[in-house]
Amino acid sequence: MSQHALSALLSPSAVVVVGGSDRPGSVGAVVVSNLINGGFAGAIHVVNPRPLALDGVKCWTDLADLPTDIDLAVVASPARTVPDVIAGLGERGVRIAMVITAGLTEENGLRPAMLAAAKASGLRIVGPNGLGLLAPHARLNASFTRGDATPGRLAFISQSGALITAMLDWARARRIGFSGVVSAGDMADADLADLIDLFNADPHTDAILLYIEGVTHAAKFMSAARAAARNKPVIAIKAGRTAAAGMAARSHTGALAGAYDVHACAFARAGIVMVETLEDLFDAAAVLGSTRARAGDRLAIVTNGGGAGVLTVDALDGVGARLAALAPETIASLEAHMPAGWSHADPIDLLGDAHADRYTAALETVLADPGVDAVLVMNCPTAVSTPEDIAEAVADVVAKARRRGVLKPVLACWLGDANAAAVRDLFAKAAVPLFDNPEAAARGFGYLLAAGRARLALTNAPVTRTDIVGDRTAVRLIFANAREAGRTLLNEVEAKTVLAAYGVPVIPTRFAPSIEAVEEACHILAPPYAIKIVSPDISHKSDVGGVALDLPTVRAATNAARAMRETIAARAPHAHLSGFAVESIAPPGGLEVIVGLTTDPIFGPVLMVGAGGTAVEILNDKALGLPPLNDAQARDMIARTRISRLLAGYRDVPAADIEGLARTIAALSALVVDFPDVLELDINPLRVGPDGVLALDARMVISPFSSPPSRLVIAPPPTDWTRDLSTRSGLAFHVRPVRPDDEAALAAFFAQLTPEDLRMRFLTGIHVVDHDRLALMTQIDYARTMTFLALEPGTETILAVSMLAKGADPSRAEIAVSVRSDLKGRGLGWTLMDHTLTYARAHGVETIESLESAENGAALRLEAEMGFSVRACPEDMSLRMVERHLTPLA
Repeated sequence: MSQHALSALLSPSAVVVVGGSDRPGSVGAVVVSNLINGGFAGAIHVVNPRPLALDGVKCWTDLADLPTDIDLAVVASPARTVPDVIAGLGERGVRIAMVITAGLTEENGLRPAMLAAAKASGLRIVGPNGLGLLAPHARLNASFTRGDATPGRLAFISQSGALITAMLDWARARRIGFSGVVSAGDMADADLADLIDLFNADPHTDAILLYIEGVTHAAKFMSAARAAARNKPVIAIKAGRTAAAGMAARSHTGALAGAYDVHACAFARAGIVMVETLEDLFDAAAVLGSTRARAGDRLAIVTNGGGAGVLTVDALDGVGARLAALAPETIASLEAHMPAGWSHADPIDLLGDAHADRYTAALETVLADPGVDAVLVMNCPTAVSTPEDIAEAVADVVAKARRRGVLKPVLACWLGDANAAAVRDLFAKAAVPLFDNPEAAARGFGYLLAAGRARLALTNAPVTRTDIVGDRTAVRLIFANAREAGRTLLNEVEAKTVLAAYGVPVIPTRFAPSIEAVEEACHILAPPYAIKIVSPDISHKSDVGGVALDLPTVRAATNAARAMRETIAARAPHAHLSGFAVESIAPPGGLEVIVGLTTDPIFGPVLMVGAGGTAVEILNDKALGLPPLNDAQARDMIARTRISRLLAGYRDVPAADIEGLARTIAALSALVVDFPDVLELDINPLRVGPDGVLALDARMVISPFSSPPSRLVIAPPPTDWTRDLSTRSGLAFHVRPVRPDDEAALAAFFAQLTPEDLRMRFLTGIHVVDHDRLALMTQIDYARTMTFLALEPGTETILAVSMLAKGADPSRAEIAVSVRSDLKGRGLGWTLMDHTLTYARAHGVETIESLESAENGAALRLEAEMGFSVRACPEDMSLRMVERHLTPLA
């Protein structure tokens, strides 16, 4: 309901260029020239201490003289002047400043001074050190790029100004347009998350492209990306693929979880489709900038060259696509128009002598086939027909199909350069993405599919969950004892005790501080034995001879311990040997797996699973995941490893306990949600066999500080907001946050509402609340949204529902409450809303909004009683806008 704080970037009423100039070649002169030549309809102002005379521009020598109706500034003045410029702009009521100027750093004090000046007036800053922005639908070019951008449906946010110029040149040649192009610069204030939110809310934008060098405020970024990816495709390229991370890590997991891999994991969890090269980004842009349709994976290929079709088929498997199986009716219809030698299958080979009419017949027929989700039309140049004639025929068929409501994506691949400009123009006008080789066409279609799969992953999560409740008291005691001893590295026995507290099966292990204690421990355990050193200074015990296995007797175990002591003294003389871990050898069988956790400097805790054992780094078989996660997400992690094929069983080898492995991953997730203390953790090896899982070895590193803040970038369910409440009339109920597996119960709740109550809740005449609406209420980002369920005590029967949704501005939120029709008038709505408002206050919400039907007298009376103001909606007089300002909790 409220406007995005950065909306003036895309539709300003007036623009001022501070540092605008008439000096040829200067940045200020180029920005002013681009603004004028772009055709911006609003007023253009320039501020320069030197008097200027520029046609069509109002020039000023002093900021104080500016009018107060300017909402966007472009700052290109010298770095030393920028803080004062920002202060002056704020005094004149400017809402946003795009700071192009470079050289504002923490070291020289200019960056903090600029931010302090902006904070004083609430002005937002994009930049500094950026290229500017383009908003083609507003005919706004407030940048120093070469050339302009045409209006389109694609947004591009880049941390590289040079890449913006490359993208614009590439798009211009291919007739691809943009809804907006923003150079994020150094992101001193507005960051990637703010800009993603801006384009998510923009009605002109159908897809968002990102060039990312580094993420700031990772939790905020993840929240914005997840919100956007639910609505429109988000495609990103991350620079720095080979950057190493975890060089100082004391765990295998830390060493294996490289920065690029962690970014890829985070992007996937946020619903972002990640590409690896600029060419891939351009391929994605070509498709997403040309079609809004979502597609299934069944592709029909229409071509006049069999070889080109085969090359495309070869590329389809790698992008998750498949050939469509043509219906018998389709083949029969094609038969009437095709020559005798046509392929009779997909790919549909029209043969080399195909004219435009043959393309027309084939394309019309396959578009009508319900088993075809999308079509790729290919043309190899021949002397029989010109490429533009074929393109014109294809564009005409597509236009007619869309007018009939057939919105299946159609892609084109024209090989050869003959008449390329004419062909590009035809397909650009028809909004058909054009590629010049089969592999690029397949990749382009693959990105369309990947965007659809990413959206489904955010809204079609499995309804399974893992509720793991650990023994928090026991874990706190272990952590406290280690810190009291001045240690952050837990010994093996301590680490296994923590794991056991969260339900992970561990092999019985005893700590022995001396050789004599080794003998005592062996008498408690059953042979054969394993002896391992315990040292805070040695990360990988086997590397220094600190592990002995299959020891058949107590004597063999004590002798092994003595030998280890001597070996460690020789190989690692500076290492402190605390003692030995003594355990029984696990029975043979199963596979060695590693399950671990590390802490990424950007994205916080990261889980890992893969092939384990002593060769873990060499095998490099891993999959990463971000907590919190459930058992279904854990199974997905396992499926992405190579060892998963062995775990599934083969020939006469039975399948391993994959469910047990998934529960172990989920246990580590629960542990780090409960205890941000855990920085690194390895279970290596975790023996996984048909009969279960067993942790044979474990290492854990904790924070030196007690109760450190959580570094999770995905908010877990706030279970501490679970309550038992009662209304003023005495109706008791239980309140808890929603879970993804509540969708069926929520559907049953809405099915019990009267048609009138449904209309009042959703402001439309729906009869059934569909999956998409239910997913918005159940599969939520707890950082932005909260759905509270009021349940009948002791059951999972829903009595009422409240939903609180924050947007890009965390200080504002919308609220909606639904009460079961037969329970109205008993105070349930009032009590549940009061609980929700208390939650909102505790999470920094200052203003609550709601949109109600003017006919919904009960809701309007309730909101008025609770202190909401009510006013008519200016866009629709049948609606009422209600608002309440909240006082912060003491």
